[in-house]
Amino acid sequence: MRLLFTLALALLAFAASMDAWRAWVARTDLPPVLAEVSAEVRAEDGTLLRAFPVEDGRWRLSVDVARVDPEFVDMLVAYEDKRFWTHSGVDGYALLRAAWQALWAGEVVSGGSTLSMQAARLLENSGTGSWRGKLRQMRVAWALEARLSKQEILGLYLQHAPYGGPVEGIRSGARAWFGKSPMRLSAAEAALLIALPQSPEVRRPDRQPAAAQAARDRVLARLGLPAAAVRVPRQMQALPRHAAHLAARLHSDHPAAARIDTVLDGALQKSLERLAHASVRGLPDGVNIAMIVAEHQTGRVLASIGAAEFGSARAGFIDMTRAPRSPGSTLKPLIYGLAFDAGLAHPETMMRDVPTAFGAYAPQNFDGTFRGDVTARQALRASLNIPPVALTEALGPARLMSALRASGAAPRVRGAPGLAVALGGVGLTLEELVQLYAGLARGGEAVALSAVPAARAPGAKLLSGRSAWHVADILKGSAAAAPHVAVKTGTSYGHRDAWAIGWDGQHVVGIWMGRPDGTAVPGVFGADLAVPVLLEAFGRVGPKRVHLPPPPADTLLLPTALLPAPLQRFGIAQDGDRGPRVVFPPDGARLAASDVLVVKVKGGALPLSVLVNGAPAATGVRARTVSLPWPGTGYSRVSVLDATGKSAAIEVELSR
Repeated sequence: MRLLFTLALALLAFAASMDAWRAWVARTDLPPVLAEVSAEVRAEDGTLLRAFPVEDGRWRLSVDVARVDPEFVDMLVAYEDKRFWTHSGVDGYALLRAAWQALWAGEVVSGGSTLSMQAARLLENSGTGSWRGKLRQMRVAWALEARLSKQEILGLYLQHAPYGGPVEGIRSGARAWFGKSPMRLSAAEAALLIALPQSPEVRRPDRQPAAAQAARDRVLARLGLPAAAVRVPRQMQALPRHAAHLAARLHSDHPAAARIDTVLDGALQKSLERLAHASVRGLPDGVNIAMIVAEHQTGRVLASIGAAEFGSARAGFIDMTRAPRSPGSTLKPLIYGLAFDAGLAHPETMMRDVPTAFGAYAPQNFDGTFRGDVTARQALRASLNIPPVALTEALGPARLMSALRASGAAPRVRGAPGLAVALGGVGLTLEELVQLYAGLARGGEAVALSAVPAARAPGAKLLSGRSAWHVADILKGSAAAAPHVAVKTGTSYGHRDAWAIGWDGQHVVGIWMGRPDGTAVPGVFGADLAVPVLLEAFGRVGPKRVHLPPPPADTLLLPTALLPAPLQRFGIAQDGDRGPRVVFPPDGARLAASDVLVVKVKGGALPLSVLVNGAPAATGVRARTVSLPWPGTGYSRVSVLDATGKSAAIEVELSR
């Protein structure tokens, strides 16, 4: 009876001690288990484009245990903590063995720490040099085991394990030393990544290769695996830095996001970065390149390159996809398209390319020569300067600026826009130009480009489908090496910017080359410098040729002689005896609210009278551009009468 009583007391004491122990563990103040991880920008297929360090400058890529090589996990557990899956945080057998070995050898032979204890040490960044520190790790390990699963504790260790220098976590370590993910590791690679966290600086392969190799080989030997014939890596690899400028912008826009998914084609991005780097090799100092590839039907940006190389060389820190520059001749396709829509011209309309002064503005062709009578098709294809300026005068520069804004661009001019905008006297970025050309390629419907997943909303109508097709048909095959691609080049004043922008039935590609500081590159033209890069980029987008679409059903396909008389030669409708004609706003246009309504008139005998909704708005006008008070929202009819009584009228919708 006394024995039973003693046993009962012992059991009660044990139970009480266990309750006290559990309460002690439950009171443990755990360190934060949610670590700050490096923000990652990824391509559409999930591949890493660029990562950013955490606040303390460490590279700590997020770790998912399910995406770590299971054989690595098995090797880690077998080497570091054989009973990890069964103990409660502290392995009593391992501690007793470590103590016995220390007493027998007179020094520490093995530590006896479990992976749970090591996770506790890493979370608190505590050392193991004292029994007080060891006890704290044991307590935190027990608390972790009580609150987390084994997989979660393993994830904590793999997230925080140090691999030398600023590198933390198995994903960062595998990339730093082997340039790969931890999904597929060789036995030798796994052994090094198991050995490194124990003494990450002493065993750094780039600084202490002999110590690193010896530690790796000890892991292999203890696990009964054959010795590795390969040397340890002698250099730490940098993390990927693709689409560097775009990634930095996205990270700045979403600073709290741990992962930013893009729609970029990772393989294409890397291929075009190599092309960009090769394209500036051998060019004058400071010359750089920017490149954008997009799908014009969806607005999806497939590749974005802000410089040949992200860094100080060639001012590579500047994102030249977003730097406003003079677009040179790249606006001419839009000008011709607007003129086709306004009934001012047709691709086969005859135009005069002769020395012409538009007031004080007297533009010249780049080669200093004039061609005389040419068709609009020939003028655009040869990028002549007089015809598009004449068309811009007829349209009004404001009409061109309005179309640019409708495309999504923010054109930058000093003061009121003049005729010089037709030849590049306006600031636009490569992004804006590619977006404009995407609208031309989509049959005249604007589309917003996006590098991240985004719903596509209907865009503004820039041109009619037939005018957009005419422009593409004129430019198609202008680069003989790519007959299925419509290409337009541009060179800004003073040879500061060389442009080439082109599209086929699916993609639009834009190239800018020049010096980011805006200094000239004498003798350089877009056709010579940027077009070869453009064509190579199209070749890398895919081997399949995607041809431009056929003409819309309402497209007027006639030679010059069979066109309606006003379209046979540009300017015929300017004769006074044919009466006035309102060339801006176009009939049926929808205009946003403004302080004034600008009306542009061609032809007719001066002075003019202008009526809005039947009421006189201006009389005795001796100019062909008149600013009227804003008549209010809704539909308005604008009529113009000349001195002989001839008239013309348009109807416009004025929005808020």
